[in-house]
Amino acid sequence: MFDKEEILKNLRLELRKGSLVLAVLSQLKDKHYGYSLVETLKSKGLDIEQNTLYPLLRRLDSQGLLKSTWEVTEPRPRKYYELSSNGILILDELSDEFINNYNTISKMLKED
Repeated sequence: MFDKEEILKNLRLELRKGSLVLAVLSQLKDKHYGYSLVETLKSKGLDIEQNTLYPLLRRLDSQGLLKSTWEVTEPRPRKYYELSSNGILILDELSDEFINNYNTISKMLKED
């Protein structure tokens, strides 16, 4: 049976998942800890759950795209993340790829 809402829900999740990496990398030009990154993304219109963000940060860190450091400036230590030199390269290439895909798909959607 055709369940439009379920299909749309799954396709939206797939589309969002592919965009989250680029969004997170774009904001890690500046150093953030997890919660501050959640708040920064939220202030720019992208809600992301902490249980989605932290595994993503760990994966990007293990891939060498981030530098992470522990800092104790408040009552408890916080792990801060920022782009590594490899992360900067990847962000640049992913950004170009995203813009090219966006432009191509936009043209397709505007066709009669």
